[in-house]
Amino acid sequence: MRIATRRSRRARLLASAGAALIGAGAVLTVPSTAQAANLLSNSGFESGSLSGWSCTGGLGSIVSSPVHGGTKALAGATSSTDLAKCSQTVSVQPNTAYTLSSWVRGSNVYLGVTGGSSTWTTSTGAYTQLTTTFTTGASQTTAEVYVSGWYGQGTYYADDISLDGPGGGGGTGDTQAPTAPGNLRSTGKTSSSVSLAWNAATDNTAVTGYDVYQGTTLKTSVTGTSATVGGLSANTAYSFTVKARDAAGNTSPASTPLSVTTSANQTAGPNVPFGSHSFPYAAGTIKVSGDQAANDAKVVTYYQQWKAAFLKSGCGNGWAAIASPDADHPYVAEGQGYGLTILATMAGADAAAKTDFDRVLKYVLDHPSVNDADLHAAEQNSSCQSVNGSDSATDGDLEIAYALLLADKQWGSTGTYNYKDLAVRRINAIKRSEIVSATNLTNLGDWSSGDYNKISRTSDWLPGHFRAFKKATGDAAWDTIRDKHQTLIASLQSQYAPNTGLLPDFVQDTTTSPKPAAGEVLESPLDGAYSWNACRDPWRIGVDALTSGDSRSLAAVRKMNTWIKSAAGGNPANIQQGYRLDGSVAESGSSVAFIAPFAVAAAADSGSQAWLDALWNKLNSTPLDSSSYYGSSIQLQVMIAITGNHWLA
Repeated sequence: MRIATRRSRRARLLASAGAALIGAGAVLTVPSTAQAANLLSNSGFESGSLSGWSCTGGLGSIVSSPVHGGTKALAGATSSTDLAKCSQTVSVQPNTAYTLSSWVRGSNVYLGVTGGSSTWTTSTGAYTQLTTTFTTGASQTTAEVYVSGWYGQGTYYADDISLDGPGGGGGTGDTQAPTAPGNLRSTGKTSSSVSLAWNAATDNTAVTGYDVYQGTTLKTSVTGTSATVGGLSANTAYSFTVKARDAAGNTSPASTPLSVTTSANQTAGPNVPFGSHSFPYAAGTIKVSGDQAANDAKVVTYYQQWKAAFLKSGCGNGWAAIASPDADHPYVAEGQGYGLTILATMAGADAAAKTDFDRVLKYVLDHPSVNDADLHAAEQNSSCQSVNGSDSATDGDLEIAYALLLADKQWGSTGTYNYKDLAVRRINAIKRSEIVSATNLTNLGDWSSGDYNKISRTSDWLPGHFRAFKKATGDAAWDTIRDKHQTLIASLQSQYAPNTGLLPDFVQDTTTSPKPAAGEVLESPLDGAYSWNACRDPWRIGVDALTSGDSRSLAAVRKMNTWIKSAAGGNPANIQQGYRLDGSVAESGSSVAFIAPFAVAAAADSGSQAWLDALWNKLNSTPLDSSSYYGSSIQLQVMIAITGNHWLA
């Protein structure tokens, strides 16, 4: 489970940086009387788009709540490296006073004119009005106004932004429109989107942006010469045009219209329907006893309960996402990864699996990390807005990449999404941003650097995933990465858990002499124990043992299985929710997140049939807990594995 402890260091940085900014003097001026109508276009964002505005890092979006007036407002999702600054350039007159105002909501929201005055508010839970004034220079004909947040302070909101004063032109301003964009063309399409490109327009000063229209409807505004229009229907003809804008707000004639017909829907059924048992497990491993069809039916029943409890679609935009009520944010990356893997695996038992997979995938793709756009922003709030840095978490990205490979095998990659291409891009991004080149070990996310790159989490050590990544990319580096992790698993078991085989949540000093964390390095004082992260290890290593028969994976989980079977006295109810590596209890209590993974370890040992069946019976007598996506998602994936329904990507 991903806890927000690491964010405290950013809070300290923010406090010092904020103090420095205040000391430098954010300019506060007395507002003057408005002289004319609002000069800003799309000032209340009622167009439902960012038309007229440009936001850094792609971090601006339009929301329906909370708003100050009308039905739309601007949301800026700041990150640890980006203020989410949204700006608009307008034509003004020289030596003239202007008044800039906006209604804002959030922590540390700024309003100003580039190179001139600004004002800000520290924190507000409701909309409050900011106002500042400025006077243009003797030869100034344009001004860039902006609203922004502050690093890592979450999402801010702005609405009803106004710039009052006389407009530019008046015989001295720019009144010449840009030329029409040329050679509008389609560079790609799916059943629900069309990608467009065009040649740049020209202007007597400069082109500042382009508006893309579907028919007469403005669909998006961009600063470059390409865009993708989504939300389209399959196998349908659409007409597109593009107009250019300059800094004075002059708009070009429309480009020559382009007609594009979207692709037909992918209609192929699943290639590996649930319950087909198409991939036999390795020799020396076992499945639960009893009638296979009856056992599969129990998995399907639990899956239906899991889906009803955690698959949510309340944020609109064609999204679905896995809710995480027991995590530190309403939606977390690991939850989306688990959801995608489960949905791809359960195809055949659920006619809506592909549709739901694509909706969760759209959510993932629409929430990229600020550091590496091919990775997923790890946390979103209840409004499905990325928060807490908008950076990645390795556990989520590993699972999302693996799920995309499953989807490619399950449905192919010729439909709305090219699953294989998306998987390879994410795998390559994991390698460059979440594997430490000096050690070939996973780090904690694409935010990790310095001393944090000397820490690794054992529940991210996934030999089966690394094996699949090598197969998908042909990159031999993944063999090296898998070997490094498996070698370290054996070393840690030998040195620190010779009697139990247990692994710690976190390993430190990975660049010198890797060892269990000495106390809290990220989440809790039990970071060096077998706790809420490492509890997944018997399952994560175990599924590789079942499907590949790898001798090192088999040896690792068989050691764990031998110990826990004895420690629990053959009774799954005796499994505690946390152990030190010597086997002593670190945290008493019972949790399915600790019980279920040991069932996969048991399945890797042909001499543990009675123990495996006891664990299976315990799982089937444990009702789904709708307040715990974590334990429930682990339980479901374990049930899939020990009934013979896990398969290689």
